[in-house]
Amino acid sequence: MTFVLVSPSVLPPLDESFRPAVLANRAFRVQVASVGVPLVLGLERSETEFSRYETLVYPEGHPNFDANLPYVERIVKFLLWQRGGHTVYVGGPRGIADHLNKLYSASGVQKFDFHFMGDQVYEKTFRVISCTADEVPAARETGKSLGRHLAGCRIGFDLGASDRKVSAVVDGNPIYSEEVIWEPRKHDDPAYHYSEILTALKTAASKMPRVDAIGGSSAGIYIDNRPMVASLFRGVPRERFGEVKSIFQRLHAEMNVPLEVINDGDVTALAGSMSIEDNGILGIALGSSEAAGYVNMDGHIMGWLNELAFAPIDYSVDAPVEEWSGDKGCGASYFSQQCVFRLAPKAGIELPTDVTDAEKLKFVQEKLEAGHEGALKIWQSMGVYLGYGLAHYAEFYDLKHVLILGRCTSGRGGDLLLEGARKVFQVEFPELLERISLHLPDEKVRRVGQSVAAASLPAL
Repeated sequence: MTFVLVSPSVLPPLDESFRPAVLANRAFRVQVASVGVPLVLGLERSETEFSRYETLVYPEGHPNFDANLPYVERIVKFLLWQRGGHTVYVGGPRGIADHLNKLYSASGVQKFDFHFMGDQVYEKTFRVISCTADEVPAARETGKSLGRHLAGCRIGFDLGASDRKVSAVVDGNPIYSEEVIWEPRKHDDPAYHYSEILTALKTAASKMPRVDAIGGSSAGIYIDNRPMVASLFRGVPRERFGEVKSIFQRLHAEMNVPLEVINDGDVTALAGSMSIEDNGILGIALGSSEAAGYVNMDGHIMGWLNELAFAPIDYSVDAPVEEWSGDKGCGASYFSQQCVFRLAPKAGIELPTDVTDAEKLKFVQEKLEAGHEGALKIWQSMGVYLGYGLAHYAEFYDLKHVLILGRCTSGRGGDLLLEGARKVFQVEFPELLERISLHLPDEKVRRVGQSVAAASLPAL
């Protein structure tokens, strides 16, 4: 028997080949339940951070053993981009570890992940270790109690691809904010980035009697205030990336106050948590790509990657290929403007050429607002994707709230996305209707904006 893909009860209007990861995984677990043996996956991020995931698989020698291989590989792929790790422990049948070792190697099918997680993010050689379930180390998930510190004179900043935002925040109230256009991706000298960010910080500082702390957000992977991978610095040659990794340490020394920088998705989730006044929140931004962040049930930011743009949610053989990682069925192709552009031809919409992606999205959104049937089907399809995607995410995150934001949620689109997701919950996952509240940003959420949440990161 091969790994079985399950057709969803709610099909996206423009994608009949969609085969949700959550349905395939659930079907596998039902099939293996009576004969399965334990499999424990462990992902090591550092000496103090270790994640575990436990499931059942067919034992060695079972006629269905090969069905284990795609099931486990896709879970490992998801965990790597959700939580991160340079070493994967495979506690269970050795044949599974051998399979993963071939795929996640310097020349294997998943060589992108091998090099990215090993060399770039964690600066270690990526490894897959075969062991017994009992030999997988215990979980160590401490997280950080970042944010919610509003007292004092603080600076909050957000570094975007086209503009940099900064705010002066006094006791939780922004008294000054500015947005400055910049082009970080076009500059190869890290001195440009340092100078621009320092100028922003000093501008905000000039609006307050003193500076007590600085907090910031940016797209990318940040470990201990070090940008390991970030699109802002894509123009910087590899041999000078050490200057990028130290940029916030140098800014910290220059400003001489506590400074914290984390992924913008985590700051978005923190802002949502602060405004909703509850924890267990996943924030998902549907913009040029998919950005995500998570605040756990204790109000902690976990130090996970949360790069769900590269985590698979569709197991169809016809799933679109994500252009950067080269993998199929990943979140970026379903929860971003990339999805709008992918579905537009199927919806009978010819996208304009020689315009920016933002203008292309606006073009399709204007059709949606005008009631164009094809545009309507695009957002209905995305809503179905969202429902099944969130059900999949709920198997890896402990959730009470999901906050949906980003430019793809503007206007009528946001309501259609939530409508589609709730329909999927009603038909396939009624238990999630009781467990998870879905939110679009309202005025209360906007009042606790990104800048205030970012400024609140460091404790005094």
